[in-house]
Amino acid sequence: MSSVEFACIGSLREDYALLFSGEARLRELGGSAVYAAAGAKVWTPWVGLVARVGANFPAAWLTKLRERGLDIEGIKVLPDAQDTRAFYAYLSLENRAETDPATHFARVGLPLPAELAGYVPLSGQPLEPDKFGPLAVRPGDVPSSYLHAHGFHFAPDEFMVHNTLPGRMRHQGVGCITCDPDQRYMQPAMAEKVRLMVRGLDAFLPSEAEARAFFATTAGAPPMDLWQAAEAFGAMGTKSVVVKSGARGQLIYDAEAKRKWHVPAYPAKVRDLTGAGDAYCGGFLVGLVQTHDPVEAAVRGGVSASIVIEGRGAFYALDSTPGLAEARARALRDQVQRI
Repeated sequence: MSSVEFACIGSLREDYALLFSGEARLRELGGSAVYAAAGAKVWTPWVGLVARVGANFPAAWLTKLRERGLDIEGIKVLPDAQDTRAFYAYLSLENRAETDPATHFARVGLPLPAELAGYVPLSGQPLEPDKFGPLAVRPGDVPSSYLHAHGFHFAPDEFMVHNTLPGRMRHQGVGCITCDPDQRYMQPAMAEKVRLMVRGLDAFLPSEAEARAFFATTAGAPPMDLWQAAEAFGAMGTKSVVVKSGARGQLIYDAEAKRKWHVPAYPAKVRDLTGAGDAYCGGFLVGLVQTHDPVEAAVRGGVSASIVIEGRGAFYALDSTPGLAEARARALRDQVQRI
C-alpha cells in the first residue's frame, strides 16, 4: 500500500521570474502542485504529486522530486512535448505581472531569455470549461494507491479538473478535499458552474483578488465586503472558506458553525513570493485533516507560506530548521482574532 497520506493535484512548470529585488530566476522547477506539496511536507513526510508534463520536461527535475521524499507515481509524462513555461514579474510585494516578459526583462536591463520566445500566459488562453486540456489531470491519472490518502488538495488548474475530480475522489473514499480556484474561471459568467463545483468541498481557498473578481458587478462599483464573499461561498455548500490576502493575512469562515476568524500572516522576511498561496494550501490541508479545525489549519498554512517566501524555490521549505514550523505556529496562534 502507498505511504501517501496527502496528495496535491495541479501543475508542474518551468518558472521564469523577475523578483522585486531585481533578481532573475530562469528555468527553475515550479508549479502549483510542487509548492502545495512543499507546504504540506513542512508538516508531514507522506506527500504525493499528481500532474501531467510533456516529454520535454526535464527528467532530472522529476528525479529531484523523488529524492526530496515526494511520491511522484501520480506524475504522468506524455509522449509529446508540452509547453509548461510560466513567467512572473514582481512589481512590488503585492503586485505581480504575468504578461509581456520582454518589457519586464528590458525594464531591469536584462535580455529576454530565448526560451520565452512566443510565450503566451495561461491568462491569455481561452477558457474552455467543458474540456480537458493536454496538461489537465484526468480521473484515471490518479494512482489507485493514492485513494487511501487522508486528504487531497486541488491547486489552481483548469475548471474541468476541479469540476470533475473532487467528486470522483470523494466517491472513492478520500476523506478531505480542498480546492484553490484558478483565476481564469473566477468570474461572474461562471457563477452557476462554480456554485456546483464548490458544493461538498471541505474547504474552498480563493485569493482576495479572485473573490472580488467573482462577485464583481458594474465597473466602478465599491468592492464587495470580503466577509460577505466568504459567507456567499459558504452558502454554496463548502464546510470552510479561506480568503487569502497575502501580507494582510487570511479570513477564515466556518460555514457549518457560522464563525469567523482573522489569522494574520507570519512576519517573514520576503525573498520570493512565488508559490506562497500554494504552500499555504498544502499546509492548510494537513492541518485540517490532523486537527479538524479550520483555524489551526490556517495557522499551519500561514507557517508553510512564511517559510517558502524566505527562500528561493519550493525546496527551500524542505530544508528549514527542525522545530521552526512548530515555533512559528505557536507564535501565530496567539495572534488569531475571533470576529
